Amino acid sequence: MIDKLFYKNMLKNTFSDPIEITFWDGEKVKYGDSEPNFKLIFHDVVSKSELLQNPSIAFGEAYMDGVIEVEGDLKKLIASMYKNQESFLSNSKIYAYLLKKISNTSKQSKENVAFHYDIGNDFYKLWLDETMTYSCGYFKTPEDSLKTAQQNKVAHILKKLNLKEGQTLLDIGCGWGELVITAAKKYGVKATGITLSEEQYERVKERISTENLADSVEVQLIDYRELKKKSFDRIVSVGMLEHVGKDHLHEYFRKVNELLNHGGLSVLHTITSPRDGGTDAWIDKYIFPGGYIPSTKELVNHIADEQFHLVDLESLRRHYAKTLEKWAENFENVLEEVRKTKDERFIRMWRLYLNACAASFETGNIDLSQFIFTKGINDSIPWTREYLYK
Repeated sequence: MIDKLFYKNMLKNTFSDPIEITFWDGEKVKYGDSEPNFKLIFHDVVSKSELLQNPSIAFGEAYMDGVIEVEGDLKKLIASMYKNQESFLSNSKIYAYLLKKISNTSKQSKENVAFHYDIGNDFYKLWLDETMTYSCGYFKTPEDSLKTAQQNKVAHILKKLNLKEGQTLLDIGCGWGELVITAAKKYGVKATGITLSEEQYERVKERISTENLADSVEVQLIDYRELKKKSFDRIVSVGMLEHVGKDHLHEYFRKVNELLNHGGLSVLHTITSPRDGGTDAWIDKYIFPGGYIPSTKELVNHIADEQFHLVDLESLRRHYAKTLEKWAENFENVLEEVRKTKDERFIRMWRLYLNACAASFETGNIDLSQFIFTKGINDSIPWTREYLYK
C-alpha cells in the first residue's frame, strides 16, 4: 500500500506559494491560503526510497519521464521551492551531501566537456544569440536583447582587463571565440583561446580564418594544465571554473600564477555559492558531470594562497537570471527544430535545466561573480571604476 501521507507531508512543506497537487489516484489537494499559482500533477508514484535517498534526481527524472507534469510557470514553481526554507531543495547541506568525489583529470575533464558541449553546434545555434555566447550576459537595461547583453558582457570584461595594444591575452575556456576575437579586433592584442570542446575548437578556427585574424588570434584544443612555456599579460576565464572540481581549484590558480606575467591581471567570471560550495546531483548526472560550484569564500582563499592581489569583485546574479530566462524562452520557440534531432526526454531535461538555473539565480541560491586580481602590484589600473562605464 502506498503511504500517501508521506507525500502529502513532504509537499506541504515544499512550496512558498499556493499550489494544487493532483495525485496519481485523482485526489486534488490545495496548499496555501489563496488560489494556487501552479498545479503539480502526479501521473504515477515517485519512488519514496529514491526521494529519501536523492530528492533532486528523483524529481528531475520524474519530470523528464513525464511522471510529473507542471501547469503554470515552471521557473516560478522551482523558485517557490528554493524560497521555502523548509524545502529539501533550499537546504545547503543537501548539496554537500550529494557532492560526488570525481577526480577531474585531463582525460576526465575532456569527457565531461564533450558530454555537454559536443552535442552539436547546430543545437546551440537554435537558441543562443548570434554571437554564440553561452554564459551570463550583461544587461544595461532589462529591455536589452540577448545579443546586446552578450556583447555588453564581452565589452565589460575586456574593459576590466584594462588591455593595451600589443599585450598578450589567454582565454581559458574560450567557448565559440567571441571574446578573443573581439579583443584582437578592438584592442589589438595577441589573443589565445583554449578549449576542450572539439565542436567549439572547429568553430573558432573557422571564425579566425573567415575574419583573417590568424596573425592575432589562435585557438588550441588543450587542457589549461598542459600549457607550457608561455606567459601572458592578461588571463581571462568565463564560465569555465565550474567544470574544474573542488579538488582541482588550487591547480587552476597555481597555473594562472605560472602563466601570468608579473604585474599581469586576470578576470575570473564564474558561478559561485553564497554559502558552502557544492553541486546538485541531477545537474551532475544529466547536464554538467564533474561540475562544482565554489563558494565565494573558497575562491578568495585560493586567490590569497597564490599571493594574488584582489582588486575587484562584482555580482551579476540578476543578469544571469535574465540571461537564462531568455535562453528558456528561445528554447521553447524552436522546439519544432529541436525535435528533428532530440527526443521528448531530452527536451524536458533541457527545459528543466534552464528554468531551474534561472530560479536558482533569481532566488539567490547561487550567484555569478567577476573577480579581478593581479600578480604582484599593478598601479597602472585606473583609480576608480569610472573607466568601466565610459
